[in-house]
Amino acid sequence: MILSNITVPLLGAVDTAVLGHLPSPEYLSGVAIGASVISMLLWAFGFLRMGTTGLVARADDSGARWLLRSLCLAGVLGILLLLLASPLLPLITRWMNASAEAAPHASDYLQIRLLSAPFALANFALLGFFIGRQDSRGPLAILVTANLLNILLDLLLILGLGMGARGAAWASVCADLCSIALGWWLLGRRHGDTRREMAVVFQAPDFWPWRSAAPWRELLHINSDLFFRTCLLLFTLTFFTAQGAALGDTVLAANAILLQLLMMTSYALDGFAHATESLVGRAVGRGSTAQFRRTTTAAGVWALGSALLITLVLISGRAWILPLFTSIPAVLNAADAFYPWLCALPLIAVWSYQLDGVFIGAGKSRQMRDTMFIATVMVFLPCWWITRHFDNAGIWLSLFLWFVARSAGLMVYFYNYTKNNNWL
Repeated sequence: MILSNITVPLLGAVDTAVLGHLPSPEYLSGVAIGASVISMLLWAFGFLRMGTTGLVARADDSGARWLLRSLCLAGVLGILLLLLASPLLPLITRWMNASAEAAPHASDYLQIRLLSAPFALANFALLGFFIGRQDSRGPLAILVTANLLNILLDLLLILGLGMGARGAAWASVCADLCSIALGWWLLGRRHGDTRREMAVVFQAPDFWPWRSAAPWRELLHINSDLFFRTCLLLFTLTFFTAQGAALGDTVLAANAILLQLLMMTSYALDGFAHATESLVGRAVGRGSTAQFRRTTTAAGVWALGSALLITLVLISGRAWILPLFTSIPAVLNAADAFYPWLCALPLIAVWSYQLDGVFIGAGKSRQMRDTMFIATVMVFLPCWWITRHFDNAGIWLSLFLWFVARSAGLMVYFYNYTKNNNWL
């Protein structure tokens, strides 16, 4: 799962590195804004991955019905997103404080990336199924193949053909199409019984919500909590990017580099969280308190050790990591000034990632929603307001305290549920 996850931010890191070596920071700034917005729009529906994982892991059958429900929901939501978001893109770009130079690049990127929205959402559901079935090789094959294709197309379209932001967008669209095609093929090859069962279920009258509403209500209940939680998470990261954009293209580009590094660490640590989702879901489905405790203890120890290792790599590699992403002196100096914040985050943020996995697997989505609400509305935004005159330092302090609040809130919930033995 770590190998699978780390390919996702690696793709964004390659986008950043390729664009960061173009003559002007406006290309990197435009794609930073566009990528932030598209992440907000697509990952707002990341519940399709998380919800499917927990439901399939706790199911006492193959999980074919849950996968088919999630794919149907993904298709409907993807088409609606494509139709409704396109007219709003100019307004969204202005809200992100894009400069006059960066705005056209951001707009071009967004218009193209939205074309693959239905396929990207369907891929969330497929990945969730594979993880729920404890099949980590499926996501690894899908993500590595798609992201390698994206990287090669980045080099061809951006550097080879000089397409700039449009090239980065088309590369990502091709990767999304590759992901869903490969995922569907792997589903038939590795879980042929599930795909055959889906074909039968799809034709069964009692599958659809107007005949059997209870499973659909459960899917929507879990997903609505995760949707609200994910929207708050993406709002925070998008707001962070927008405030950096207001300080100029140099600060925006520097923050984009640091956020890419943060995403690489978070996706790597999320490998243990995804494994925990599946194993905790299986423990809850079987009613095994002993298996639940063994899973959470082992995963917590490994996650902490990995966070320590990542912190040491960031500290020791400071001199050579940042130059990989840009050769523009002003951007490099701005990124270096705030690099210590990045080094401090893995040991704080790891618990928010790891405990997310526990709560998703156990089906406790409401607690995740409430913790994210407190961290965003009661910690991040007030801190930003108080420190807004500190420019970029205030933005980074607010983000740091946001991670502290997320980890602390989930720890409190975890302690109370464990103390009272309420997980099952």
